[in-house]
Amino acid sequence: MAFEELGELLDESIELPIAGRIYTVPAPSAEIGLRTQALIHAAAVAADGGRADEQVLGDAAERDLYRDVLGPAHDEMIADGVKWPTLKHSAITAMVWIAQDKAAAERYWTAAGDPSRLAPNRAARRSQSGAESSTRSRGSSSGTSTRPAPARGAGKKSRKRH
Repeated sequence: MAFEELGELLDESIELPIAGRIYTVPAPSAEIGLRTQALIHAAAVAADGGRADEQVLGDAAERDLYRDVLGPAHDEMIADGVKWPTLKHSAITAMVWIAQDKAAAERYWTAAGDPSRLAPNRAARRSQSGAESSTRSRGSSSGTSTRPAPARGAGKKSRKRH
């Protein structure tokens, strides 16, 4: 079995529909992809209270990351007068695509960046999976019992002291 041309196997662009137009974001260079992944990792570490790599964050701030991740779609959006929130959402969607995959980018895009829409609440997940009606409660796991404790000395022969 021979390897197929990789370009035929990989989906090397995403298409973002904005105001009746489709903007095509091509795959970034390896350098931009690696820098984007490093930036996202550093941001996640910082968000979790860890110490972020200041060099990575500083390098990203020095360069125009949004322009890099959107490629030619960036200039097209600017020329078309796309508003800042739309440009930002598009760039972050591209970053999610670069760092994760197309499915994650689509989820981010569809959720409009709202974290509460990215992770549905427990009731919604249960109703979607059908688990709501089939999962039984475990009851208390505190280690206490609802049964009454046996009376002291019950079951033992009581000895009277004389």
